[in-house]
Amino acid sequence: MKLLNTAEIGANQKELEIFIDHENFEAECEKAYKKNVAKFNIPGFRKGKATRKMIEKMYGTGVFYEDAINAILPVAYPEAIKEAGLDVVSNPDIDIKAIDETGIVITAKVFVRPEITVTEYKGLAATKDAVEITEEAIDSEIESVRKRNARTIEITDRAVENGDNVVFDFDGYVDGKAFEGGKSENYDLLIGSGSFIPGFEDQIIGKNIGENFDVVVTFPEDYHAAELAGKEATFKCLIHEIKKSELPELDDEFVKDVSEFDTVDEYKASVKAKLVERAEKTEDNKVDDQLMKALCENIEGEIPAVMFENEAENCVRDYENRLRYQGMDLQTFMKYTGQTIETLTKQFMPQAEQNVKTRLALEYVAKVENLDASEEDIETEYQKIAEAYGIEIEKVKESIASDAIAADVRVGKAALLVRENAIVTVNGTPVEVEPEVISAE
Repeated sequence: MKLLNTAEIGANQKELEIFIDHENFEAECEKAYKKNVAKFNIPGFRKGKATRKMIEKMYGTGVFYEDAINAILPVAYPEAIKEAGLDVVSNPDIDIKAIDETGIVITAKVFVRPEITVTEYKGLAATKDAVEITEEAIDSEIESVRKRNARTIEITDRAVENGDNVVFDFDGYVDGKAFEGGKSENYDLLIGSGSFIPGFEDQIIGKNIGENFDVVVTFPEDYHAAELAGKEATFKCLIHEIKKSELPELDDEFVKDVSEFDTVDEYKASVKAKLVERAEKTEDNKVDDQLMKALCENIEGEIPAVMFENEAENCVRDYENRLRYQGMDLQTFMKYTGQTIETLTKQFMPQAEQNVKTRLALEYVAKVENLDASEEDIETEYQKIAEAYGIEIEKVKESIASDAIAADVRVGKAALLVRENAIVTVNGTPVEVEPEVISAE
């Protein structure tokens, strides 16, 4: 491989001319012939036995060029990019410029990382709200803990009441005919949850274990199943169990069971402290968002659209991973929501543009401020990743290059610098910045 020329053909776009000598190109064409010869039917030859010369005569001399180029490029293209010293941000647009007895000249058009400037990154303004935690918020948090620690009591001596859980069978009919999805056995329903058709749960109240009864309801006009919308339905029901959750008393014994504290007062104080910390983090994240948006507004320079497109695709992949974590795949999600890859990608485009601009702006700040990543910084970052994913640090190092880690560290330091030099006000009053809460994402 020989890099013949690198030319600028547009804003942040380059064209490389790459020369492959005849010997190497011919060797790859021969490999392509041997790999594909069985696919050609040539009169006078048994299938798979036609000569390369005959195939090229019938289908053209370039019949094996594409396969040969595809075999050469994975080596030749990265070498050319490295030799040209380009920071490429797109896939190459490959074409054949010339071919003769000496070899072949391939052109690769690519977009490169833009040279942008940030006109102002110190003294950016942001606002935040003062954090106030009410007694109601503390009580609500504690109530959630009580509910998680509730015990279930079997009810056998009374009828169903609002707030009970009932285990029952139901079999639904519309116009005297059963319908799909209208039947279930041993279904567990919280009465009062509103998870069933309006009026359904109310008609279970007052019924007893072992009692057969009918529930008559009307499906809403906007019901998702069009064939049932607005129709009256009769459900034949049978209750098997009545259960009720009993919350533990909020006393010192409960506190000792669910925390490291001994008294209710101590526990309430700790809950308040956690709520304050959570609320402060939320407000600080809002500040970070304001600062990064302000930073991006001060960018000067043209950014290739392909960078936004690539980042939007990354956002879709991240979203797909989150769906998998929740037990759903992307195809199922799109089926239920009517989304497509195209509409989903478009939906993520504003976030993608913000991500790309933020990264470029912070890289600029790191460069002009001479921010660097020490070996200790890089090692610390590797350790954080290893702990976050529960894997050995050496495996992290094998999968993520130190250069990539160093780049992230520099960006993080730039984000801290922006935050440290920001003007942040709480209810109109300037406050001292706490740099440790900055988000470098």
